Amino acid sequence: MTDPSAEVHFFETTLGEHMLAVDGSRVFDVPDGTADHFARMTAERQREFLSQMGLDGVPFIDDAPPRRMPVRSLSLAVAQKCNLACTYCYASQGSFGGPARSMEWEVAKASVDRLIMDAEPGTRINLAFLGGEPLINRGLIRDATVYAAEQAQRNKVDVGFSITTNGTLLRPEDAEFFEDHAFAVTISLDGVGKAHDRLRPNQGGRGSYDTILRKVQPLLDKQHRMQVGARVTVTPRNLELPETLNHFIGLGFHSVGFAPMLASPTGREEMSSKDMAEMLSQMIRCGRVFEDAVLQGRRFPFSNMAAAMHEIHRGTHRPYACGAGGGYFGVSADGDLFACHRFVEDDVAAMGNVHDGPDARRETWLAERHVHNQSPCNTCWARYMCGGGCHHEVIHRGRPACDYIRGWLDYSLQAYVRLSAARPDFFGDAARRSA
Repeated sequence: MTDPSAEVHFFETTLGEHMLAVDGSRVFDVPDGTADHFARMTAERQREFLSQMGLDGVPFIDDAPPRRMPVRSLSLAVAQKCNLACTYCYASQGSFGGPARSMEWEVAKASVDRLIMDAEPGTRINLAFLGGEPLINRGLIRDATVYAAEQAQRNKVDVGFSITTNGTLLRPEDAEFFEDHAFAVTISLDGVGKAHDRLRPNQGGRGSYDTILRKVQPLLDKQHRMQVGARVTVTPRNLELPETLNHFIGLGFHSVGFAPMLASPTGREEMSSKDMAEMLSQMIRCGRVFEDAVLQGRRFPFSNMAAAMHEIHRGTHRPYACGAGGGYFGVSADGDLFACHRFVEDDVAAMGNVHDGPDARRETWLAERHVHNQSPCNTCWARYMCGGGCHHEVIHRGRPACDYIRGWLDYSLQAYVRLSAARPDFFGDAARRSA
């Protein structure tokens, strides 16, 4: 039986004391002193307390992994090659440790067909383009997008498109195409100016920042149905998060988000515990600006914070960190399926191919990666909000980010309580628009 102390998490704000019920991710106000009182209880009395709170019912999440899941989202590695030489690249400069190559039409078409055949009318699917640098294979992206849109319309399926690019190869005509097809465009930008250039030089060693800003401007000017976001990979060398966030918001990005560098093939630029503590401090500074903006009725597109508020409000609880190996797969240039885009060409997460679909390794993966089978996740209060952490990072480096994740979630819970009290209207359409 789970330790009852792992079933609750107490936190405080100026409004009083509060409690997260881990099962179901439910937030309650509790009398002051409840946390101390609970900590002094025996395990038996703690279970009685949970029962009195109505928290001893059938669990929201059991031990069984999902079965017969339809494929809902595919990320196509349309170009396993890149024109940059990022110092930490999980894809080993885009080739994933093998020969550089591009996806052919047969594989792209089979990928779209796989999505369509698994989708019931009225459902939503997503087709993503990644690399390497996907725009090296621009023609295939356009052909696959048009084909997917046609097939989705014919089968009464809603399809969304996304692309993650370093931005250096963008052309003005890309803006029109992405706008026409309502793309979610993510631009990799690792800081402002020289901070970015140190981490993301081109193959000759020159910085790429100025080129990216010049080439992304037509997209920023045109975005309406298209949404253009900036994603910042945080390393020990670009920890100036509030300044970076404000700068990119000022440039007109629809959203800006941060993710720590935890596992790189060479170990370069990986975050230490000290670095993670500094990142948490910086993230909370950004979060407080977000809170102030909400109180003033302004949109502030800090995507980490917007997503946290949305998920807490929904009571998001999950046995996995993401859909990797479930409804989501990465597709290599040759058409092989992997648990996600980061695992392309990695045998530890290989699961079939787009022609035949996921194989039996998928069921093994889902059973082994379930948060109840992850330690110490299965006794952590944050387990159903975190889902056990990024599979790629955990498998290849372990869990150096647990304290950071718990710290960020604790702050997010506090912010949720404050904003719920001061601006309950935010947690309607406004919250979804900000996410």
